[in-house]
Amino acid sequence: MLLPTPEDLKQKRAELGLTQNKLAKRAGVSQPLIARIESGDVDPRLSTLRKIFDAFEEAEKEQILVKDIMHSPVVHTCPEDSVDIAVHVMEEHGFSQVPVIINGVPVGSISEDMIIKSMADKKTSTISQMKVHDMMGESFPTVSQNTDMVVVSRILEKNPAVLVLERGRVVGVVTKHDVMKLLHGQHI
Repeated sequence: MLLPTPEDLKQKRAELGLTQNKLAKRAGVSQPLIARIESGDVDPRLSTLRKIFDAFEEAEKEQILVKDIMHSPVVHTCPEDSVDIAVHVMEEHGFSQVPVIINGVPVGSISEDMIIKSMADKKTSTISQMKVHDMMGESFPTVSQNTDMVVVSRILEKNPAVLVLERGRVVGVVTKHDVMKLLHGQHI
């Protein structure tokens, strides 16, 4: 039987999104002991390792995956759509930005901010006739359906949405709003 190295334990704890303090509480040991085990300062007793493994198992059962909270179909626009159509799609659904998708493949995004910025340079009538591909920005980040919500939460700190792909095609989307709903237990 191979026992985990201190680095293995630290990595597993990080993957599960647990702080040393949270792991210690779940395992019924002290946080300084977890810190000493992870730094290799102390060799834990087998009973302590068992408590840590049990805490890991418990945390894994509680993990929320993207597929548990994503929503689909994904409201989007196409590169060949007029900006006018994109604005209508955003207004109809109450979104400030939407992905730009061709045949299920994400190619960019368009937002109210992008449209408003372009209004400073051009006439409104010119902008509404422009194509989405003339104005779109980068695509939203993508993840698989089995990505943990801890990872997605970190991505959402810097992005308005995360697209969920299966075999290279968009099958869902997760927004900051979806993650906020988790706080109220509305999804599970």
